[in-house]
Amino acid sequence: MIPVQGYSGQRVGVLGLGRSGLTSARALREGGAVPLCWDDNPAAREAAASEGFEIVELGKAGAMDGLACLIVSPGIPHLYPNPNPVIRAAMVAGVPVDNDISLFFGSFATSEWDNLDVVPKIVAVTGSNGKSTTSALIHHVLKSVGRNTQLAGNIGRGVLDIDPAADGDVVVLELSSYQTDLARNLTPDIAVFTNLSPDHLDRHNGMGGYFAAKRRLFAEGGPDRAIVGIDEDEGLYLAGQLSQTAADDRVIRISVEQKLTGPGWQVFAKKGFLSEYRKGRQVGSIDLRPIKGLPGVHNHQNACAAYAVCRTLGLAPKVIEQGFASFGGLPHRSQIIAEAGGVTYVNDSKATNVDAAAKALSAFKNIRWICGGLEKEGGLEALQSATGDVRKAYVIGREAANFAMQLGSVEAEVCTSMEKAVKQAMAEVEEGDTVLLAPAAASFDQYDSFEKRGEHFADLVKAALAE
Repeated sequence: MIPVQGYSGQRVGVLGLGRSGLTSARALREGGAVPLCWDDNPAAREAAASEGFEIVELGKAGAMDGLACLIVSPGIPHLYPNPNPVIRAAMVAGVPVDNDISLFFGSFATSEWDNLDVVPKIVAVTGSNGKSTTSALIHHVLKSVGRNTQLAGNIGRGVLDIDPAADGDVVVLELSSYQTDLARNLTPDIAVFTNLSPDHLDRHNGMGGYFAAKRRLFAEGGPDRAIVGIDEDEGLYLAGQLSQTAADDRVIRISVEQKLTGPGWQVFAKKGFLSEYRKGRQVGSIDLRPIKGLPGVHNHQNACAAYAVCRTLGLAPKVIEQGFASFGGLPHRSQIIAEAGGVTYVNDSKATNVDAAAKALSAFKNIRWICGGLEKEGGLEALQSATGDVRKAYVIGREAANFAMQLGSVEAEVCTSMEKAVKQAMAEVEEGDTVLLAPAAASFDQYDSFEKRGEHFADLVKAALAE
């Protein structure tokens, strides 16, 4: 655990007692602070009370008196669509509002670092899609070469729950827009921006606010090295803002849509081949096509970002390639769960928005596509250009009929349930087909999480194949 520095003897409010909230309370107490905890869920309050934490209704009159700050869990809105009443009360009272990510950045470095031979580094990864795979891939490659490394944030452990830094440690953080938007301290050594597509627009009041939340990791954090995907205008703009000149190699531009050969430092992938260029000359390359854990263009973008980070950390291209080759991929992200009778079954339940689903569709051929769920803002129009390899769609979710109507020329069957969708798809498959779960929607109309949705799909497929 990382004891929180700077609040010893002070009262600190903790709003939201899920994983990040409880961990924040523990880390605050470990650092000598006095956490005052609250959650609207009685079970969460009971769990915190059982660990000896003081439970205080932070929304009541006078609750903000004497608080040094208020630590907020990422799922609680602080501005849009409306501030949570407790957060509003803190702002009115002038109490600083912060989160666990900020506490981590303010507490990870200690005086004990003076005794380390190699100063630890923090790699922070953000973007709309590919954050988890990119973070896990960096972590995997570092582990494969024996580097001390920890994985935390939206993936792995909570940021304050990791171990204190070891000599030469590299902490890899996956950070969502909810986390970067509020954190008062953001100081990564290396920051990664994968891509941007519409998501969480209600929480950020539109695309401008969403991009601004991601941009804070770079503008506020001032990383020594920035790795930026430039296949969207926002990334192109961000890379330009961070560069002093075209040859400024503190910014590494990455792409899967164009060859990059300018005077700076670039990494791009075309037709399955990753290339690294510096000062207009190629200095490294990897054939990504045989790597089963990184299928499709979207994973090639993740590979470009991870490669750039590992090169910044001093790894040679061949060493990185060996690490990539042993990467098995992540659950629910283009995860091959079975191959039988010439048919491949793929779980990409993490494709919760249109852009992620389009990228999954582009990675496979002859697709029996299971899609649908809680539709996000923006509609499904952006999927139209990605459905060329879809043989048929099997639509799930409470609003399956409306979802199916938006799929244009794609043959679609309204199934509503995952059970019926899997049964129909498996009844109609032919050799060479791919049964792909890529919902292009959130899971919360039928499941507690995208993980539960993906696990249900995988269980149904495996049970049917075992019959």
